[in-house]
Amino acid sequence: MPKSIKASDVSTIIFVCEAGIGSSLMSVNALKKKLKLAKVENINVIHAASSRLPQDAKFVICHKGMAKMARSRAPEAVVIGFNFFFNDPVFDKVVKALAEGSEITEEG
Repeated sequence: MPKSIKASDVSTIIFVCEAGIGSSLMSVNALKKKLKLAKVENINVIHAASSRLPQDAKFVICHKGMAKMARSRAPEAVVIGFNFFFNDPVFDKVVKALAEGSEITEEG
């Protein structure tokens, strides 16, 4: 059964990548802009290398190729995977759910 998290329970989004530089950092900034445009406030978006993913993370966004690793490092987290670093529809779905106050569910 897929895990989910209520928008009201998301205070931090951890954007995980392999090394912590490059395209993923630009994606973090794009996500922050989308949240700001949607007037979603009080959510901290942080960028972390996979080796620094906290075990107690609640909400993680990462490339689909890293989702299994993220789930193993943070087993209680809701992990949302994307295919493309730029303009992936997953980012808009997450922002919309946060703006509407709805639930965010992992996709199998």
